[in-house]
Amino acid sequence: MRYCALASGSNGNCYYVAKDDTAVLVDAGINNKHIHLRMDSLGILPTQIKALFITHEHTDHIQGLSVFAKRYQIPIYITAGTLAGSKLNLPAHLIRIILPQEVVQIGPLTIYGIPKYHDAKEPCSFMISDGSINIAVLTDLGRVCDNVKTAIQHADVLFLESNYDEEMLDKGRYSYYLKNRIRSGWGHISNAVALQALLENRTSRLRHLILGHLSGENNTIQLVEETFAPHCTDILLSIANRYEHTTMFEVGTAVMHVERMLVVEETQDSQVLIASEKIEIRS
Repeated sequence: MRYCALASGSNGNCYYVAKDDTAVLVDAGINNKHIHLRMDSLGILPTQIKALFITHEHTDHIQGLSVFAKRYQIPIYITAGTLAGSKLNLPAHLIRIILPQEVVQIGPLTIYGIPKYHDAKEPCSFMISDGSINIAVLTDLGRVCDNVKTAIQHADVLFLESNYDEEMLDKGRYSYYLKNRIRSGWGHISNAVALQALLENRTSRLRHLILGHLSGENNTIQLVEETFAPHCTDILLSIANRYEHTTMFEVGTAVMHVERMLVVEETQDSQVLIASEKIEIRS
């Protein structure tokens, strides 16, 4: 299976998972132009996308949905609440209403809905499986509920939200209302809570952890790496930044080949890449 984050952060989210010639996207939260640019740079053909799965209606998850889906006539799997909340004018023939806990088959891929707590109308996360490898995309988590714990326990590859550093949020310029919304149990989880969820629920099958949906105001790549790296010596650890896609990863039942980008300097608008290393992880 192949996978990457085309975008991950409070400014936009879009995740790609593929098996053979069947690919799906989880969310389309960057504009249509940038979806195409990032796909092109990774060698992804838009015509390979067989379905779009939408987690919830917030702009950073649906910004590019309408244009992209219409252009390629891609079915959109979405809960009734998310559809109503999105206020998008989507073609009826492309809409597939699902329950938050629904299971959908797209070619060789089985997509499992994972109901969660978030301040949206009917949100869910998703796990994508080919029957051997499970890839969980868990972002926008108000809290770590039992559904999220179960998904972590069954994941071979885990995209996990690590949205904010608690001290940065406390001392930052966000309003009192917004700070409380973020940590209310209906907003997002912090680096510390994400780490606790990982440590309490990870199993020996986990091979790759990708931290994402980092806040641009209340978190940094360095803080996330410092928090998680000591606990990930036996697995691959990656951090998705807000400004570009990750590399394309590939995992199979026997061996996983990746190229990890090493970011060593971060500014407000970009990260400087100074080195990369090829890694091979055998199961």
